[in-house]
Amino acid sequence: MEGAGPRQHPRIRADVRVSKKPIPPEKIQVVQVSSDSVSLSWDTPVGEVGGYVVTCSCAGKSVQVMKTESNNLMISSLRPGVDYSFHVSTQLKNGRLSKSCLISARTKTYLEIFLQDLGLEQHYKEKLSLSSVLQIDEKTITDEPAKCLSDLPWCFLKKLMMVNVTARNLKCTSDCESDCDPSSGNLDLDLDDLVNSTNSGDMLNPLDIITALFLCSNGFLQQEMSLKMSMCQFSVPLLLPNSDSNQCMFMLWAMRDIVKKYRPHSLSDPKGFIEDRIVVSELPLVSFVRLGECSLSKSAILNKVLSNSQQYHDTFVHRDMEGGDSPRRISDGLVEMSWYLPCGNKNIDMFGEAVAVANLRGDIASFETQYSFLCQTSAAVFVFFDNLESQYKVLTNQHNKAQIFLVGNPQSKSFSLDALKKVVAKLNLTKSNIILKTKQVNDADFVTNLRNIIKDVVQNPKTKMRVEEMAGIARELGIFVDEDSPECQTAKQNADAITAEIQDILQYKEDQLPLQGQIWKELTCLEKEECRLRKAGENIEMYKSDLLEKKRQLREQQNSYDMSTAMTCFIRALSSPGIERSYFLKWMRINLDNLSREKLSGLREKYKEESQNSKNNEEMKALDRQLSNSSLGIEHYLREMGQLYESSVSLPQTEASRQQLQHLPKLCAELLLDGFPLELVDGDASNIPLRWVKDVLSQLSDLVQPKSKILVVTVLGVQSTGKSTLLNTMFGVQFAVSSGRCTRGAFMLLIRVNEDFRKVLNCDFLVIIDTEGLKSPELAQLDDSYEHDNELATLVVGLSDVTIINIAMENSTEMKDILQIVVHAFLRMKEVGKKPRCQFVHQNVSDVSAHDKNLRDRKLLLQQLNEMTQAAAKMEKKEENKSFTDVMEYNPDTGNWYIPGLWHGNPPMAPVNAGYSEAVYELKKNIIHILGECESSSNHIMEFLEWTTSLWNAVKHENFIFSFRNSLVADAYMRLCTEFNKWEWEFKKHMYTWVTNAETRIENFGTVAVKSEISDMGEFVSHLKSEACSELSKWETNLLEKLTQYFKQTEGHVHLVEGYREDFLNSAKMLRNEMERSVLYQLVAAAEIKQGMTKLDRIKENQTNTLEHKVLGLIDECRKSKVEKTDKELDKEFNKMWDKTVNELSSTGLKPTNIFDKVHQQLRRNLQQKGSHASELVSQRKLHECGKEPFRVTPEGFFSHCKHLFNNLFHNKDHIATVQKMADSTITACTQHVFEVVDKKTNYHDNHILQILHMIDERLNSKDLKTDIKFEVSLKQHICGDAARIFQKMHEGFIQVNDPRRCLNQNKEKYRADFKDLFLARDQCQKKAEEFTNLCLKPAVETYVTKRLGPDIIEEMQTGEDSEQFSTRMFFQYSILKQLLSENKFKSYLSYICSYEDFVKKWIFDKIVERFSNGSKMFELEDKHLKSSINSITDAITKAQTNNNSNLKQFVQDICKELGDKLVISPDALGPFMILNSANQEQFARWLTQSVEEMGRSLGETLKKKDIIMRLKELHIKPQNELFTRVFGCGEQCPFCKVPCEAGGEAHTDHWASVHRPTGLGKYRFEDSSKLTTDICSSLVISELPFSCFDTKGEWHPYKKYREIYPTWKIPADSSLEASDYWKYVLVKFNKEFAKQYDAKPADIPSSWKNIKREQAEKSLNESFGIK
Repeated sequence: MEGAGPRQHPRIRADVRVSKKPIPPEKIQVVQVSSDSVSLSWDTPVGEVGGYVVTCSCAGKSVQVMKTESNNLMISSLRPGVDYSFHVSTQLKNGRLSKSCLISARTKTYLEIFLQDLGLEQHYKEKLSLSSVLQIDEKTITDEPAKCLSDLPWCFLKKLMMVNVTARNLKCTSDCESDCDPSSGNLDLDLDDLVNSTNSGDMLNPLDIITALFLCSNGFLQQEMSLKMSMCQFSVPLLLPNSDSNQCMFMLWAMRDIVKKYRPHSLSDPKGFIEDRIVVSELPLVSFVRLGECSLSKSAILNKVLSNSQQYHDTFVHRDMEGGDSPRRISDGLVEMSWYLPCGNKNIDMFGEAVAVANLRGDIASFETQYSFLCQTSAAVFVFFDNLESQYKVLTNQHNKAQIFLVGNPQSKSFSLDALKKVVAKLNLTKSNIILKTKQVNDADFVTNLRNIIKDVVQNPKTKMRVEEMAGIARELGIFVDEDSPECQTAKQNADAITAEIQDILQYKEDQLPLQGQIWKELTCLEKEECRLRKAGENIEMYKSDLLEKKRQLREQQNSYDMSTAMTCFIRALSSPGIERSYFLKWMRINLDNLSREKLSGLREKYKEESQNSKNNEEMKALDRQLSNSSLGIEHYLREMGQLYESSVSLPQTEASRQQLQHLPKLCAELLLDGFPLELVDGDASNIPLRWVKDVLSQLSDLVQPKSKILVVTVLGVQSTGKSTLLNTMFGVQFAVSSGRCTRGAFMLLIRVNEDFRKVLNCDFLVIIDTEGLKSPELAQLDDSYEHDNELATLVVGLSDVTIINIAMENSTEMKDILQIVVHAFLRMKEVGKKPRCQFVHQNVSDVSAHDKNLRDRKLLLQQLNEMTQAAAKMEKKEENKSFTDVMEYNPDTGNWYIPGLWHGNPPMAPVNAGYSEAVYELKKNIIHILGECESSSNHIMEFLEWTTSLWNAVKHENFIFSFRNSLVADAYMRLCTEFNKWEWEFKKHMYTWVTNAETRIENFGTVAVKSEISDMGEFVSHLKSEACSELSKWETNLLEKLTQYFKQTEGHVHLVEGYREDFLNSAKMLRNEMERSVLYQLVAAAEIKQGMTKLDRIKENQTNTLEHKVLGLIDECRKSKVEKTDKELDKEFNKMWDKTVNELSSTGLKPTNIFDKVHQQLRRNLQQKGSHASELVSQRKLHECGKEPFRVTPEGFFSHCKHLFNNLFHNKDHIATVQKMADSTITACTQHVFEVVDKKTNYHDNHILQILHMIDERLNSKDLKTDIKFEVSLKQHICGDAARIFQKMHEGFIQVNDPRRCLNQNKEKYRADFKDLFLARDQCQKKAEEFTNLCLKPAVETYVTKRLGPDIIEEMQTGEDSEQFSTRMFFQYSILKQLLSENKFKSYLSYICSYEDFVKKWIFDKIVERFSNGSKMFELEDKHLKSSINSITDAITKAQTNNNSNLKQFVQDICKELGDKLVISPDALGPFMILNSANQEQFARWLTQSVEEMGRSLGETLKKKDIIMRLKELHIKPQNELFTRVFGCGEQCPFCKVPCEAGGEAHTDHWASVHRPTGLGKYRFEDSSKLTTDICSSLVISELPFSCFDTKGEWHPYKKYREIYPTWKIPADSSLEASDYWKYVLVKFNKEFAKQYDAKPADIPSSWKNIKREQAEKSLNESFGIK
C-alpha cells in the first residue's frame, strides 16, 4: 500500500485540476479617477489564472468590455461626471469565467479635475473664508515663487490681499527651466523646435484661477476679492460660470463693497464729485462679445480703449499677457465687468461720463444665456467676429434692447463680406454700426474710432441700469443671484428694518441710541474729574463722594430708558447664526455707509473750505460737532450695546433687566473672533467703557482657551495720511476708510496665526489696533486736543509690541507735534516697564533711491526725536532721558520705511501702485520678524485686558508715570521680591552657619579640641577673616548671577521690572557689605573674648595641676601610714590639704574695668568726624548721668536755628513727635541688642558699643528727618549711658562668675570624691563616663542645638504653612491688614498705626509662638540637631578607640579634637575631669557610649517640655529679629498718612505702598474745626490743594508737586474709587475712638463711605495687593 501511494498521486492531482472552479479576484479597488478614465487594481486570486475580463456599465447598459492579463487596468474614453459600474471576473485558460466582483466609480468633471490640480478640491464644498486667507503663516513672509500648480491660487490671493497689481502674473518656477543648458555640450540649435514651440508648458490661464477661487470662496471672501481686484483696476466677475452645471451666478453681493468716487463732466459744480457704491450707480453698460473665432484680441483692444496713452493698464486679461494665451479650461462663459470713471480733467479723461464695460469670455454661440443677459442690460453690445456665416442666427434670435455693433477684421482669411451683408440686413443695422479694421486703419486709429462710438453711446444711452436692477433680468433668464441665499435675504430684511427708520441722523441717535449721547459724555467727564480733581474744594473725599453719587444718578438715568426698537432688532439680529450674522453686519455697514455718505460728503467739503478760509474757531467747532453727530456706523450700535450693558451692571444681580443683557459680551467676543473690529476707545467721548471691554475680552479669552496668546501691532500718525489703508494693505483687514469718515477712537481686530506658525511668533492671534489720526482737524478745534492725542498715543503704545508711526515729512510743524506726542508715549512706557518697538513710515516717497537720499532727513528726524525726548522728559520730570535712544531701542537705518504713493497715476482710473504694495509687504515682513524676536513674552488676552485697564486709569490722571498701577507689573515685582528674598536668605543662612562654626573654632582655640596648626590667635583670626571674605564673595557672585539669569527669562513678564534691576543689584551688594561687617564683627568679638579669657584659663590650669599634685601627694602619704582610714578621717585629711593649698594659690583673677570710660572713649571717636561742636557737647555732660531718665525731644533750642523761617506751632509739634518716635524706636532697638549681648554671658568688649553706635548712625542716616547735631549727641549719650550701666554690671558679673577661687571651691567635692576613689582603688569607669557626659558633653550639645535652631525656625516660617506672609513686604502688609480686619479691634488698629515697629515685632513673635506651640515642629527641628551631635560624639568615640591611646587622658583628648569643629567643650569642666582619673580606657569607652545615648534621650525629653517663649529667648540668632528685618524693610513711612514702605530690596530708590489711608488716622485734623481729616494722600496728590509742614518750612506747597519735597516717595493715584475702601471702613467704624485717642473731634464722614461693608473692605484690600 505504501508503494502504491506515490504512483496514484499524480492521477489524483489531475482529477483536482479538472474539477477546479475559477476564483474571483480579491480586494478590487479604484486607484485613480480622471474626467475620462478610471484605473482599477485587484489582488491575484489563488489557483490558476488565465486573465481577467472587465465590463464597464453605465445606467445598466454595457459600455466597454476589456480583457487583461495583469491585475490592473485603466478604462478610458469615458464621459466626465458620469457614474460607472465595473464587473471584474477571473478567466481560466479554457475560457471559463468566475463570478464577477463589482465596484463603482464616478468620473470627475473638468471642473473637479482643474480644482484638484490647484489643490482646491475640498474648498468647492467647504468654502474658503476671508479669515482663513488672512491668517498669518509661513507664506506670509516668504518670497518663494510657486513651485507647483497648487501654489498658484495662494500666490494670487496673497498678492491680491495686498492689492498688488502683479497678482495675475502667475506661473510655476518649474515651467521656466531651460532645456538648452550650455554646459550640456549640445550646442546644436534645433530651429524647427524653436519655431514650433508654444513655450506655454503647464501654465494656467489667470482667468481660470480667478474663476476657480471665486467658485471655492464664500460670499465674504468673494466680496473682498472683488474689492481688491477693483482697486488694482482688474475686471471683476459679473456672471460666474460653473462648467459642471452649465449654470452661472450673478455676482451682485460680491460687488456690493465696491465704492467709486469720480467727477463726470456733466456736474455743474466743477469741484463736485460723485461717490457711490458701484452696484447702485445708474450707468450705461457697454458689452464686448465674440462670435466664432476672432483674429482680433477683444480684451487687448478694450484695454486700449479704456486707457490713455500715459496710463495704459491691462484691465482685462488678454492673449499677450503672461498666461493669457493658455487655453481656458473653466472660465469660458465668464462675464467680467469694469468701469471707466472720469476724473474731471478733459485733457486726461477718455470719456466725459462714467461707463460700465462688460466682457464675455468664449463664443456667444456656446453661451446664449450670458449673451441674452448682456443684450437686455447693455446700452450697446460690440460683437467681434471673423466669419458670420455659420452662427449668425444667435444675433438675430435675441430680443435686443441694446444697440448692436459688429466689429470685424477683413484681413482675416475666413472673413466673408456676403455673410456680413446678410446679418446687417437681418438686424437692420446702419453703416455706423459696422466697425472694420482694414489694412488702411492702424491700431491707434481703430481704438480711437471705437472709443468715439462708445462716447456717442455714453452721451445718449438708450439704457441705463443699476447692477442691482440687472439681478431681476438675471433671474428671468434662470441665472442664479448670489444674494438670493436665505441667510443673505433675512439679514438684509433685518438691516433694512433698522436703517429704514433713519431720516434725520442726529434725531435718530437721540431717540434710538440715547445712552451714548450726553449722559455718556457726562460720565466720561466725571470719571476724568475723579482722577484729576480740578474742581475739588478743601474736602477731597466729600467731593469724590459727590462725584460717585452723580455717576450713580447718571447710571440710573441710563437705566430709566427702555431699550429702543432699533437696539432690540440689532441685538436680535446679532444673536442669529454665524453666517446670517455676518451678512447682517455687512448689510448694516452698507446701509449706514450709504446714509452717512449722503449726509457727510457735503459737510466734509464745507469743512475743508472753512478750515482754509475761516479763522472763526466757534464756527469750526460747530461744524466739527455737526460732522461728528451726523456720523453713524455699526460702532455706534455696538457702543450703545456697551452702554446698555454697563448701565445694567450697576443694577442688583437679581434684577431681570440685568440678567437679560448678560449675553451681550459673548456676542461681541464672537464678532471679534469673526474678524470684526471692536471699538476700544470711544472717539466721540474719548473714553473706554472699561467694564464692557473687560467682559468682552474675558468672554473672548474663554472662547479661545487655551490658545489666548496675543501680540499687538498699532499704527499712529497724522489724520488722513493713509494709516487705515496701510493696515488694510498689510494685513488684508478692513478698517473703516470709506464714506468720508476717518477712524474715530481706536479699534482692535484679531487675526489668527496659523497653527504651524505659532511656534515662530509664540502667539495665537495678532491684534491690530487702528487709531484716530493725531492732530485731526476735527479735534484740533477743541481745547483739549493735545491732551486727547496724548491719551490715545499713550494707551495704544502701551498696548503694542510694535508701533508703526505714520509721518509725513511735508509739514514740519505738524510733524513736530506728532513726534512730541509719540515720544511722550514711549517715554511713559519706558518708565512703567514696557518696551515697544517702533517703525517710522514715510508715505508718498516715490524715488527708488529714497532710503539713501533721505539720509539727511533721517538725521533730521533723529535730531527732532532727541529734542522731543528732552521736552517730554522735562514734562514728566525724567530729565535723565537725553536722547530718543535712551527711551527705546531705535536705529535710524532700520527703523525707517519709505513707501511710495498709493495710486499709480490719477484716480479714479489709477490702479494701486505696485511699489506701494511691495514696500508695504517688506514692512510687513519686518514687523513679523520683530514680533518673532520680541524679548518679552506675548500677553494672554486677560493680561492685555489688565494692561488696557491700568494704562487707561493712569492716562486719565495728569501725571501718568506716577499714577500708573498695573497688576501684571505688581505680580512680576512680587515674584522678583520673593525670589530675591529666597536667595538673600540662602546667603544669610550659609553665613550664619559659617560664623557659628568659626566661633566654635575660636572658642576651641588653644584647647585640646583645636585642629588648627596655627598657634597665634591673631594669625588664626586673620585666616578666618580671609576665609569669610572668600565665602562672601562666592555667595555674592552667586546672588548676582541668579539675578542676571532671572532677568534673562522671557516668561513671567520679567521685562516689566527691568527698571528695578539696578535696585536689586545694589541690594545684593549692600547685603554682602552688611554681612561682611556683621561677620567680621562677630569674629573679632569672639576672638577678643577668647583672648580675654586666656589669663583666667592659665590661672585655672595652674590651680588644677597644683591640686592634682597635692591630692596625689596626700594619697601617697595616707598609703605610707599603712593604717586603715575611715571616711571621716579621709575627709579631715583632704580638708586640711585643701585649705592649705587654696591659701597658698594666688587668688588674683581679672581686675574690674570702668566700662563708662571705655564707652565714653568710643563715643568721642564716633563723634569726632562731626566737628568740634559735637566734641564740645559730649564733654558738657558725664556719661554716668545719661540714660537714667526717659529720652525727650524738646523744642527749646532744637529749632532755634530756623525760628525766623518757621513759627508754626502745629507743624513744630508734629515734627517733634516724629523725631521722638524715631528716637524711641532707635532706643528700643539698641536696648534689645544690649540685652542680647548680656544673654550670652560674656565679658565686655569695645565691639559691643561700636555695634550700637553703628545701629544709631544707620537709623539717623536712613531717615529723611531733619535733625541737628545736638539731637544726635543727646540721643547717643542717652543710649550709651544706659548701655554702659548694663555692660558694667555684665562685666562685674562675668568677673565674679569666673573668679578662680570660686571656680576651685565649686569643684571641691569632685576633688574629694576622686581622692577617695583613688585612695580606695575604686572602679571609676561608669562614674567618670557620666561625669564627662554631664559636665562636658551635655552643655556643649545644648549650646550646639541652641545656636543652630534660630536659622531653622526662620526657614520654617518662610517655607512652611502660611509662609507667603513673610515672602515679601507687600504680602506681609496684606496679611497684617487682613488679620486686623478679621479681629476688628480698635486697640489693634491703634497700635498698628501709632506704634508700627513695636506692633510688627509683637505680631511676628506671636506668629512664631503660634506656629511652634501647636504640634511637634519645634521638637523636630531640635531633635534633628540633637541626633546630629549625638552621632558625631558616637563617631568620635569609635574613632578614638582605633587610635591605640596610651592613657585615658589622650583618649578623651582625641574625642575632643574630633568634635572640635562642632562642639565647644568647656575647659573649666574638662580640666578637673582630666586629673585624678584612673578609669580603664576600654570600660570607660563602653560606659561613655551608654551615657551619651542616655543623655540624648534625657535631653530629648527635656526639650519636649520646654516653653516656646523661653526657648526663643535663649536662641543665639533670634528668628523674630531676622524676620522683622526682612519684612520691615527700610522703615520709611508715607510723609502724609504714615503708611509703611513696601519696596523690596534694601537699596530701592523709590518708596511706595500698595494702599494709602485717610490722613486723619495719622492724627491729621482741620486747624479750624479740630475734626479729623478724611483726605487720602493718593487723592490729594492729584488735586489742586496745597499742604504745609515742617519740611516745607511752613510754606504752602501744591500736593501735585509733592516730589519736590519728598523726591523718594512715589504715591500713585488710586486705581479706582474703591481702592481705599479698607481704610475708609476702618475710619467709619472707629471714628469716635480715634478722635478721642487723638484728642480731636470725629471726622465728617462722606455719605458713600457709610455704605461700605466689611466684605467690600476685604475686596478692596485684595484688589490693592493684587490678590486674586
